[in-house]
Amino acid sequence: MTTTRAPRLEELTPANLEAALALRVRPEQEFAVDPVAHSLAEAYVRPDRAWPRLIVDDGRVVGFVMAFLDIDWRDDGTDIRSGLWRLNIAADEQGKGYGRFAVDAVAEELRRRGTKTLYVTWHPGEHGPENFYLTLGFEKTPERVNDEHVGVLPL
Repeated sequence: MTTTRAPRLEELTPANLEAALALRVRPEQEFAVDPVAHSLAEAYVRPDRAWPRLIVDDGRVVGFVMAFLDIDWRDDGTDIRSGLWRLNIAADEQGKGYGRFAVDAVAEELRRRGTKTLYVTWHPGEHGPENFYLTLGFEKTPERVNDEHVGVLPL
């Protein structure tokens, strides 16, 4: 009998930290996402707003995802948002459904917390993630943050 394992999310620990830090996207994608080390530093200084997780499949770290929780988007208390902050899928693990799994997992966590809309931002460009997010059902809004597009997904 053959069993099929499914990917899962794991919290970061001393045991998996080195694998997390070694994770690299494709070189042409580096403009679009910060390295995991940068994300972990942000999570460290914003522990109440960051939800970092490793994507693990069959004992291998295949990616990293981090959600943002209840960010005051306009710094005035009128627009509180949660969403996908970072998504890094290892270069040799892309195209296997791990990105979709990670977005679904973030959506489920946000639903559990009572959130109704999942936000994401992305850098435009030939090797950027826009088509990936649009394929998952995100709608591109006219809003921009710095040079990034903003997308929304109703939950």
